[in-house]
Amino acid sequence: MSSVPPPAVALSQVRAGYRGKQVLDVAAAEIPRNALTTVVGPNGAGKSTLLAALAGTLPSNGALRSRYSGRPALVPQHSAVPEALPCTVFDAVAMGRWAERGPWRKLKTADREAIREAMDRLEITAFANRRLSALSGGQRQRVLVAQGLTQHANLLLLDEPDAGADPHARRLIAEAVRAETREGRTVVQVSHDITEARRADHCLLLHRGRIHATGHPGDVLTDAAINELWTPRAD
Repeated sequence: MSSVPPPAVALSQVRAGYRGKQVLDVAAAEIPRNALTTVVGPNGAGKSTLLAALAGTLPSNGALRSRYSGRPALVPQHSAVPEALPCTVFDAVAMGRWAERGPWRKLKTADREAIREAMDRLEITAFANRRLSALSGGQRQRVLVAQGLTQHANLLLLDEPDAGADPHARRLIAEAVRAETREGRTVVQVSHDITEARRADHCLLLHRGRIHATGHPGDVLTDAAINELWTPRAD
């Protein structure tokens, strides 16, 4: 009999918020290892807050146990990055190596190989010398995903990575995410696309900061759940 592998991350009584207002209140949840977990829910459900708590960029109470060492890689939405950031696409992707190399250190061969591979995967090599500010929102999103990939983190956190992207870019991002799980990494992705979320291995459905349901997307993202949480109600 094969044993069930331990989860990548286990959460217990995790609470977090902003400026004294509690947004997230997760009694218990697990994120399976070496798999793609999507986090879905209506606007204001606490999806980005959960990602920030997992990344450690937002203080939280409770227990958040990870089986991984090192820092997770967090990929924000492109709207969270100043459009006028004065750097090239190559420079922006290379920032992903700072966790390994340190800021402004000379890149080594392994760093350049990680950068090249990530840029090739997202098909942004042709933009290498262009200013980040000159790209469209969807192109900037691909740059941010490439930056996340260069970190080779065991836990990759993506906040709506395909927001504003065209169908071709969405496909590239989805393929890059799947490649990460095939290479033994764990990915947690916030998504607003129910169809895309149903292709994941695992799903966390949030509502008003709490776990409404968790499990296989086919069991979680039912028509009944969608109608209950997303359909506007008359007062």
